[in-house]
Amino acid sequence: MDSYLNPPREQWPALCRRPSSVNPTVRSRVEAILQRVREQGDEALRALSLEIDGRPLGAIEVSAEEIREASARVSDGVRRAVAQAEANIRAFHEAQRPQEISVETAPGVRCVQRPVPIGKVGLYIPGGTAPLFSTVLMLAVPASIAGCPEVVLCTPTGKDGRVNAEVLYTAAYCGVTRIFKLGGAQAVAAMAYGTQTVPKVDKIFGPGNQYVTTAKQLLSADTVAIDMPAGPSEVMVVSDGSAPASFIAADLLSQAEHGVDSQVMLVCSEERTVAEVREELERQTAALPRADFVRQALDKSRCVVFSDEADRIDFANAYAPEHLILAVRDPWQFAARITAAGSVFVGAWTPESAGDYASGTNHTLPTCGWARSFSGVNLDSFYRKMTLQELTPEGLRALSGTIVTMAEAEGLQAHANAVKIRLRDE
Repeated sequence: MDSYLNPPREQWPALCRRPSSVNPTVRSRVEAILQRVREQGDEALRALSLEIDGRPLGAIEVSAEEIREASARVSDGVRRAVAQAEANIRAFHEAQRPQEISVETAPGVRCVQRPVPIGKVGLYIPGGTAPLFSTVLMLAVPASIAGCPEVVLCTPTGKDGRVNAEVLYTAAYCGVTRIFKLGGAQAVAAMAYGTQTVPKVDKIFGPGNQYVTTAKQLLSADTVAIDMPAGPSEVMVVSDGSAPASFIAADLLSQAEHGVDSQVMLVCSEERTVAEVREELERQTAALPRADFVRQALDKSRCVVFSDEADRIDFANAYAPEHLILAVRDPWQFAARITAAGSVFVGAWTPESAGDYASGTNHTLPTCGWARSFSGVNLDSFYRKMTLQELTPEGLRALSGTIVTMAEAEGLQAHANAVKIRLRDE
């Protein structure tokens, strides 16, 4: 990890830059995949499985028997963990239930905002090197609370052609029964366009690799809604020297092990912390099974030392991290001044992995600085807000002058006439 001492503010944009995710080759390949799935449906899905994964797809949808068989292989420890995590996630998201709002803005004029669950949602669950069954909880639980009528899930199979057992068990635990053995850009395309087997959905949720991310972004332009723009995972730890270096290193490594394109940042108050954390990083990395991923991620990561606390706060807001850990003496005071982060972990005893799994907050979060303008997945993500209004004759009469004046000033006479005709025909 490169380190920087009190860098001037004109250098901050460069220090906040993420590893480049713009890859013309990936985009070109994804565009070709999207076109094939749109035009050929299931036939394209089967052909792509052979071309990309080197194995036949077989049945695209997971059967009820496969779900039962996989669930039987899940350990009691994982079952208990899923139950507790689900309960915490459900409790936090239940508290977010939106309420219908009804306001009489003027006599005889009633305006209503009504939350309506999205009809069909698609959940993408990464597989590959780390099947994220925790993400099933983060997406399926709020979809269930919101009451989305149709929920489908796509996830890639392992080399044996089977879906990860914990993913299937967790999906069934959350009430998701329509599961498809699809990964990558083709899975996103199948849910966006619909195929002979996979239903077309209204909104797609979930993280993924650069092919999945590129597919979501391309399709969101004209075909389907997505949860948010997102790229490789990232974490920033802010330290004032009060937290053990072992804690800080462990938090940085927990994010670095996601993949080679992850980025971790340490922002601290003194150079001594950098040296201590580097030593811990070396020691802890040596014992990790994914050490190769970790070392490549650390190559793209940085340590930034600011003597002044205000600079540490301002730099954190400028970076707008997906995960922000405040390992400082008075973390809530520090948190009160944070305005841009996907999720904040308050205090040295709050590891990022708590939010990843079981504290109750959602781990599907904006990356790449999008936390300045996007929220992470929450219960509102599974609703759309529909407005209604009703005017009585008296209400329209009282508002008519305003409506007609504004419509005619905009040159929209038909708008004005819609009011005038009603009043003339009373």
